[in-house]
Amino acid sequence: MSDSRLVYSTDMGRIKQPEEVDTPEIKLFKDGFIRIERQTKGRKGKGIMLVVGIDPAKHDLKQIAKTLKSKMGQGGAIKEGLIEIQGDDRDKLKGLLEGLGFKVKLAGG
Repeated sequence: MSDSRLVYSTDMGRIKQPEEVDTPEIKLFKDGFIRIERQTKGRKGKGIMLVVGIDPAKHDLKQIAKTLKSKMGQGGAIKEGLIEIQGDDRDKLKGLLEGLGFKVKLAGG
């Protein structure tokens, strides 16, 4: 289906165009490093690792995530330009990313 179809709104009683969907802003760092952050907020205490700072224009996030998940033996996802890997083994993840040619820093607690 086309995204430019008209939608009826009961608020105004008129036909209006759907609102534009903004693409998420990707967090990139000027020093060339990517960061591995640990996060538990909103996950009932279970930790995940966030890989932040990979430019999706230069790298295929899906392929990188697939490689990391299979080598880590854990699940994960790609959300809003971030790669999420379940668990908390940041040192192993750092080694894998460095093996793929990235400069990596551990960030956060």
